[in-house]
Amino acid sequence: MNPDPRRARFERLAPTVIDAVRRYLARRTDPATADDVLSETLLICWRRLDEMPEEHLPWAYAVARNCLANAERAHRRRFRLLARISRLDPPPTVVDGPSPPDGDLTGALSRMRPGDAELLRLWAWEDLTPAGIAVVLGITANAASIRLHRARQRLRDELIGKTGPAAGHDRSTEGSRT
Repeated sequence: MNPDPRRARFERLAPTVIDAVRRYLARRTDPATADDVLSETLLICWRRLDEMPEEHLPWAYAVARNCLANAERAHRRRFRLLARISRLDPPPTVVDGPSPPDGDLTGALSRMRPGDAELLRLWAWEDLTPAGIAVVLGITANAASIRLHRARQRLRDELIGKTGPAAGHDRSTEGSRT
């Protein structure tokens, strides 16, 4: 018996949030960072449980997205500091690691604008509707739908190596009566 309804609600929602957010983060960062960000996300979910809407997954994705952005900023600061230190006192040797595999889709996503790539990941990998994407990104559902449509077109163009005229405009119809 659990007399605390707040705790009972969190314990009911946590497994769903943990699994979904863990998958979300695993697709976007390394395992150690994903674990740290997941922990921070759950802490924020607990603290702001009263603000969590019924559709809790898009809200949790938005929290995780912000936490991941904070972690990435911290990583960049550490990297800049290490770069500065290495200029002052360079290490004796530098060993390059293997380069990550670059499949067609991975390469295409990496060449896209980060915002477009994130939209597509939310849609395809997290299986969110434009309304859910809107919650994660803090935009309207209409804007999410429009941006998703455009991002899908850009991805299609990137994958097929588009060299022709702009999408949807294969030939001019000016002056024609068709």
